[in-house]
Amino acid sequence: MRIRRRVVVAGVAAACVVAGVVVAVVPSLGGSDRTPAAATGTGVSTDDGDPTPTEVPPPSSGAGPGSRAGGSPGTTAPRPVTVPARPAATVAKDSPASVSYLRERYGVGPDEAARRLALQELSAPLAERLAEEFPREYGGMWLDQAAGGVLTLAATDVAPVAAAVSGVPDAAHVRVVPVRHSLRELTDAAARTATALDAAAGTDVVVDQQTNEVLILTGDRIATDDARLAGALAAAGVPARAQARIADPAVQKACDPRYCAKAPMRGGIRLDVPRDDGTVGGCTSGFTVVVSGRSPYVLTAGHCVVGGRHQLVDRTWHQFLGPKVPVTVEAPNPGLAENAYPYDYAIMPYQRGASARWSSPSGGATAPGLVNYWCVPDNPRCGATGSRDVPITGHVPWSAIQTGWVVCATGAAYTPKAGEKYVDSGAGAGYLPGTRCGEIIGKTSGGIDVRICARPGDSGGPLFTETDGKALGILSHGDPGQGACTNPNERNSYAPVSTILDRANARTGNLLRIRLAARSLSAPVPR
Repeated sequence: MRIRRRVVVAGVAAACVVAGVVVAVVPSLGGSDRTPAAATGTGVSTDDGDPTPTEVPPPSSGAGPGSRAGGSPGTTAPRPVTVPARPAATVAKDSPASVSYLRERYGVGPDEAARRLALQELSAPLAERLAEEFPREYGGMWLDQAAGGVLTLAATDVAPVAAAVSGVPDAAHVRVVPVRHSLRELTDAAARTATALDAAAGTDVVVDQQTNEVLILTGDRIATDDARLAGALAAAGVPARAQARIADPAVQKACDPRYCAKAPMRGGIRLDVPRDDGTVGGCTSGFTVVVSGRSPYVLTAGHCVVGGRHQLVDRTWHQFLGPKVPVTVEAPNPGLAENAYPYDYAIMPYQRGASARWSSPSGGATAPGLVNYWCVPDNPRCGATGSRDVPITGHVPWSAIQTGWVVCATGAAYTPKAGEKYVDSGAGAGYLPGTRCGEIIGKTSGGIDVRICARPGDSGGPLFTETDGKALGILSHGDPGQGACTNPNERNSYAPVSTILDRANARTGNLLRIRLAARSLSAPVPR
């Protein structure tokens, strides 16, 4: 049965359903001085961010606000623009993983997540039509999830663009902001700039719609030190800047601690240590420290390289049985390694040539330390945030650490399964390397006693606060055990980072200026 409804359109936007598809009809701006947003009861937010009805003045006869760009005096107003859009519930049904992401990341409900995805689907055809209808005014668009799932449109003249989109579905979450240059101006400038640099527009020279700029991407076809860059930037005619094509990310990605032979070095990565008798043991990287103000060293447990089977100069490797990636070497200075708890530490420089592989490409020795937060099945809360790298922001003095704190530890202990070519650290079948959290239960030993599961091979691994990335200690010893974590009262002990730094600096006469590599909470994390 077909239901017929009376629809009154008097210079206003209307939305209708055609074969189950919502179609937004954007009215002509001519023929009426009625305000579309006010007439329909919908609002398009302007640059103040408040979704209020937009006042639109009567169109002029020239190429001013509301006119079709490219026209001439007397040109008629734009034809109505239709933009197909599916109902939010339909979009959400087809996008369950996307709905889950929005709910987890932004704490929104299923209906709000569906609304945002429907607005996203609408945005692409809307952008295409606006570029056609308003080439002199339209400056681009982007979806701002952090601001509440708002579709932000840029315009050199806000009023006509705001009026044109006032009738689209979910218009209350559409915002129009003023910019200096239209998308067409920026695109033309990018094409001219690319030609001047013998590069490709849209690939080597691109438009950043959110900043209303032209970007010259260096490091590929355009060299960073290209002598033509300064002239090209000056001649662009619009705001322009150069940046590296591969930028440093703000958030690091975690990796399996057993197979992570890539920069940057992280706390929690497996270190294989050959012994004098030909056997090989497994330990874990702790934190990155900086020696003499510039050289990055790796902190791990002292008993990994100091003891009866370690009379020769020890070297550590990642995946010793293949591909055998070099990592660190025992330092010649005796003050940099000790095996007498709570002084259980080894501060190790990289093997010759290994520093370039493991150091941050952009940060070098000044790169902040990272801890590899790797999810394991017996860390039930890990699934909410996923595996990630935690930037280290500093360390807590041993005297300030409190019993009862909830803290996290990461280790790389592992016993290979049948057929796996991997060094057995003695962890026992069923134990998986990664991050687990628990409670500090004491400090009476001069170290940090915790209720967190660990196995042989986790030694040297980092203990840290999950909330703010503060380093606390590295694993020294604990209750015996192998295999899966089944004892909720298992106790393990960590050598405090502050104790280690004080001790190592004192034993080297404070000449090496040994400190923890860290960053402020607000600083970006270089790769």
